[in-house]
Amino acid sequence: MLNQIIKYCKLHKLAILLSVLSLVFYYVFAYQLERTEFIKLLTLFAALFFLCYKLIQFEKWNFKFLLVVGILCRAVFLFIEPNLSQDFYRFIWDGELVSHFMNPYLNVPNTLIKQPDLVIANAQELYDGMGSLSARHYSNYPPLNQLLFALAALLGGKSIVGTTIAIRLFAIGADIGIFYFGRKLLRNINKSAYLIFWYFLNPLVIIELTGNLHFEGVMLFFFVWALYLLSVHRVKWAGVIYACAISIKLVPLLFLPLFLKYFNLKKSSLFYLIVGATSLLLFAPFYSPDFIANYSKTIGLWFSNFEFNAGLYNGIKQIGIQFFDAKPWELIKTYGKITPIITIIAVLLFTFLRKNQKLSVLISSMLWVLTLYYLMSATVHPWYVIFLVVLSIFTEYRFAIAWSAVIILSYFAYSLSDFKENLWLLAIEYIAVYTFLIYEIIAHRNKT
Repeated sequence: MLNQIIKYCKLHKLAILLSVLSLVFYYVFAYQLERTEFIKLLTLFAALFFLCYKLIQFEKWNFKFLLVVGILCRAVFLFIEPNLSQDFYRFIWDGELVSHFMNPYLNVPNTLIKQPDLVIANAQELYDGMGSLSARHYSNYPPLNQLLFALAALLGGKSIVGTTIAIRLFAIGADIGIFYFGRKLLRNINKSAYLIFWYFLNPLVIIELTGNLHFEGVMLFFFVWALYLLSVHRVKWAGVIYACAISIKLVPLLFLPLFLKYFNLKKSSLFYLIVGATSLLLFAPFYSPDFIANYSKTIGLWFSNFEFNAGLYNGIKQIGIQFFDAKPWELIKTYGKITPIITIIAVLLFTFLRKNQKLSVLISSMLWVLTLYYLMSATVHPWYVIFLVVLSIFTEYRFAIAWSAVIILSYFAYSLSDFKENLWLLAIEYIAVYTFLIYEIIAHRNKT
């Protein structure tokens, strides 16, 4: 046994060295980095991306080895609070509310914190940690997300650290699930199974989902699971699981029209019925007369009030301010009304003009619809791009992986006390993305 271990280490010594370096860099990232240290953050992230690339290059068929490396890199973050995001405070706040059978969609934290008999554990610390922006708005997290928050709060035992660990275990479990079903799906659509490692070892994925506790990974677990079920023709269960993805994050709603051509009319009607019924069932425990108004109001803010790491919108805004004396607060409201209309038109075009009968083409359509939406959006947080990374590995395109490498430039805003963005850095990010995107489109057209 010892001789086998020694022989294995000699055979894979370079990959083991790269893995150890990755663990060291993730440790520094988790325990010795403040988000105000932009140069350090950028250097660590670049090094981790290079190591990820090399590990996949050297060991892409060594599935067990890379699976263990990916899990160990995530385990580094297990006992530490996120250092790049404060969203987890709101997760725990909502989880405490739901665990005490209080509806998180009916009252904002600013109101609740004034109640002398508030039952939330660590209420003041959570309220202070989530920030004023989150505290004055209703929760925007869908119902299954809320139930997971509540479960984490119960498992955490009224401890912020304990609840953080529980949420992190959900995130790690979801990523392992994505690895499992993603690998199967790749095989079913005749793609190389090792491509799943561009998700599983991707530093943006590990840092944003396991490190910063964003629930995109849990949503993507259900999403990839649903696509796998479609690949083995289990339509009914695929509808149930797809609804679970929507009930974590609403983004998969965007793709529902695309299934119209994938199924025939009878099957698509059944699929939509199952997705709708399951979604209503999950939303039902939180329903009240004020729920729809409050939730819609909060979701609407993302289109008309917030902006971060925008590509096209920043260009339009600068032109509007410089040449037309436009007011930024008026411009974003107008832009926020136009963006959904263009997105809906794009979805309909991809629904009726593409041959989505094949699952691989359907996934490709999803990739282009979501890419268009993010390129137009006024708010593109780094963890949003992870959805594109997942979709891209099931297609011929890799621009999303490139985007996941350069989107870290957007974190410069967090190095300043006033969170002011550096438009030059954002320009570098989007020039790199557009260049890679255009190159791949031309190369794909020439190939076909």
